[in-house]
Amino acid sequence: MKGVFISAGESSGELYGAYLAQALRRLDSGLGIYGMGGERMRSEGIDLIGGVTGAFGLAEVFSSIRTLRRTFKRISRFLEERRPEVVVLIDFPDFNLKVAAKAKSLGLKVLYYVSPQVWAWRKGRVHKIRALTDRIAVVLPFEERIYREIGADCEFVGHPIMEELSRPKGGREFIKESIGLSPERSTLALLPGSRRQELKRMLPLFLDLVRRFRERYPAYQYVLPLAPNIDMYEFSSLAGELRECDVTILQGRATEALSASDVGVIASGTATLQAALLGVPMVVVYKVFPLTYLIGRLIVNVKHISLVNLLSGEGVVKELLQREATVENIMKELNLLILDEQRKRYMMNAFEGIRSVYDGKNASERVAGMVMELAGRSPVQRESQGGMG
Repeated sequence: MKGVFISAGESSGELYGAYLAQALRRLDSGLGIYGMGGERMRSEGIDLIGGVTGAFGLAEVFSSIRTLRRTFKRISRFLEERRPEVVVLIDFPDFNLKVAAKAKSLGLKVLYYVSPQVWAWRKGRVHKIRALTDRIAVVLPFEERIYREIGADCEFVGHPIMEELSRPKGGREFIKESIGLSPERSTLALLPGSRRQELKRMLPLFLDLVRRFRERYPAYQYVLPLAPNIDMYEFSSLAGELRECDVTILQGRATEALSASDVGVIASGTATLQAALLGVPMVVVYKVFPLTYLIGRLIVNVKHISLVNLLSGEGVVKELLQREATVENIMKELNLLILDEQRKRYMMNAFEGIRSVYDGKNASERVAGMVMELAGRSPVQRESQGGMG
């Protein structure tokens, strides 16, 4: 087999790319794997052609345009010269669909893994994605139906964060000690997102929140995990103030931070699903560049933004966006999660329903099997797929 190319543009996607590389190597230890990604993918022996950008939103992406153009040129040359048997695209649609078009023009097989949010906005992209791919692996159960209705070869494979959740060993007290927390104290997790622009808006809010929260709940401690690709020097001043307020700051250990926590304040994204699967009560908060939010409101057609509420079909967790994301509003919801057992029980029941959809599935193994099938290797037995949505 000539090799596989994996394109992941952001921190979460490159984690999934790293897991996929592990699964591919279990099937073929000598397989050449190349890609666009970050340190997680590099640590798995992937030969990187380009790096993670962290770009997000309409305003923030402008600063990354030159980098993306250079990276696309390098990837195009690689595809022309090395012609990998399968190109795997992980999310990051505006960039990866261009890679898909290039790959298809060369007659290469293309697998899209982690679909763009076509159910939320730019729904017409489903036809473009179908035309530019050979197979699609989705991580949300209702996405499978959307693609199959237009004749795409699509499969719900589960979610790779289930693999991440199985890694922490030991009970909550053991995990707390392993990340520098007191095993006796209750813990509030603060997850600001994985992108630089998210941190610029969320960290000051979290600092103000901790200052208020510790007055009401002095026995609590705090943990704030950051993505591995974040440049800590840029946020050293804020990080110092957070540490002065008893906040333990980690890099690359979000699963352990959530596993050690009693409640969480989480920026909308995959971390909300991660917290739900771990059974951590949460409030979802989000603040983006105002222009990005304004345009988003005009084009996004969903009632909820968090994966937890989308999968449940109802407002299981409170979502506080933009101007509603204030210390006062967050504190109000945290008080309910800490003091109202009925509210907490309702949330936990909903989380159990979500977990039941993902239990028993290993996304990386299944996607690795799909790659081998596209490459003409012995097919992997497909499971009967079911689920919510």
